[in-house]
Amino acid sequence: MNRHFLSRRLTHQLGFTGIVPFIILSLSCWVAHPGWLEGLVYAQIAYGIAILSFLGGLHWGVALTSPELSTDQIRKALIWGVVPSLIAWCSRFHFGFGFLVLMLGFIAAYQVDKRLYAWYDIPEWFLVLRLRLTWLVVGSLALTLLAVNLRT
Repeated sequence: MNRHFLSRRLTHQLGFTGIVPFIILSLSCWVAHPGWLEGLVYAQIAYGIAILSFLGGLHWGVALTSPELSTDQIRKALIWGVVPSLIAWCSRFHFGFGFLVLMLGFIAAYQVDKRLYAWYDIPEWFLVLRLRLTWLVVGSLALTLLAVNLRT
């Protein structure tokens, strides 16, 4: 089997597997007993914080291992690499605000990734995957926020 095909296929499988908790938690907010909403919201925000932080960490990995990047590119990648974690941390301050912060954080991360990934020579299919995953995450967070507001 072609190594590139395996990498692409596995990346898609793992990426969409990582979306499953977002979707399950969002759907659960629509059908679970209202007494469970607080725990589901906490779990959704906690998972969002972890994943948004992970997206920043990817830049550190590339910056520290890619010999083709200039000093300025490495500096920018390392600086950006901590920003998603800081954005994610801000989502803990208030429930409704937290969901908005996470949604904007995921959108911002994708927008920055589009620019920085060009330096990393990342294949185009990966950006398409990132866009799809970003919209699924943002949609799940928005549906969770809507469910909680309508059901409480």
